[in-house]
Amino acid sequence: MAARLIGTHINKIDKKGRVSVPKPFRDFFKGQDFAGIYVFRSFKDAAIEGAGDAFMDDIVNRLDDLELFSDEQEDLAAVILQNSFQLPFDPEGRVVLPQTVIEHAGLSDEAVFAGRGSRFQIWQPDAYEENNRQTFERVRSRGATLPPPRRDQGGGRE
Repeated sequence: MAARLIGTHINKIDKKGRVSVPKPFRDFFKGQDFAGIYVFRSFKDAAIEGAGDAFMDDIVNRLDDLELFSDEQEDLAAVILQNSFQLPFDPEGRVVLPQTVIEHAGLSDEAVFAGRGSRFQIWQPDAYEENNRQTFERVRSRGATLPPPRRDQGGGRE
């Protein structure tokens, strides 16, 4: 089974903007070409999106599938790629968050790392708790469920 970014972790941010990436998240990114993470401001939430090489490659491929020079392609490329930062791990597994993303997420002395499968988000703790509460309410009120496994993914029964 493939590794996943799951769970939540709270870590301190120092005065220089350094934060330790949770060890399970660092382990997820071992073996990729770039020894670090990519981050960009979420365009949906007051949070930071974080990912590795594979996720960023997927974004570039999906952007290439859009009509070249269309408003949609140009806007998404600008919002995501132009505003992304490559953050190398230091020897202790920390990264330095740029001021732009710190301000966007309203971070000060702590950050919540929230796993999202092949990516993660970084939140200000109170904002994360409120978003998590609202998300649970939306899912509950819609009666949301997951679709059954697809046979081609090995999850279906024969």
